[in-house]
Amino acid sequence: MQDINIREFGEDDFEQLLELFKEFSVFEKRPHMMVNDLTTMKAEKDYFKGFAAVLPDGQIVGYATYNFVYYTWSGKSIYMDDLYVKPAHRGTGLGKGLINKVIDFAKENKCQKVKWQVSHWNVKAKEFYRSLGAVIDDNEQNCDLKL
Repeated sequence: MQDINIREFGEDDFEQLLELFKEFSVFEKRPHMMVNDLTTMKAEKDYFKGFAAVLPDGQIVGYATYNFVYYTWSGKSIYMDDLYVKPAHRGTGLGKGLINKVIDFAKENKCQKVKWQVSHWNVKAKEFYRSLGAVIDDNEQNCDLKL
């Protein structure tokens, strides 16, 4: 991982990120849910924050996206929407580097917690998250209302 730079991403990274979003939707077995596009990303860039894992040649091989939320039971927090690493770079510590960037950012901003979701079938991800100290429960399910 020493040759990979983890940094905040910007608008210049959107094209590469969009391709990774598509890749991630296939990995999640839900490509039909991927409806975002470059125009939307640029128009909504103020709501779109995260970190990119970048090779020396500029290729992005992983990312983590987040946003601030407020949970009534705990207060100001970070919701990590996605954490994705290209298959060829998994097992290198890159995922841990990305999530630690999000966690450090949350601490710097005096957040109470970081929350995210994991697919019920993704056993490797669950093991990884537990190794970080995350508690995974099955108390809640996703509710999406398309507008």
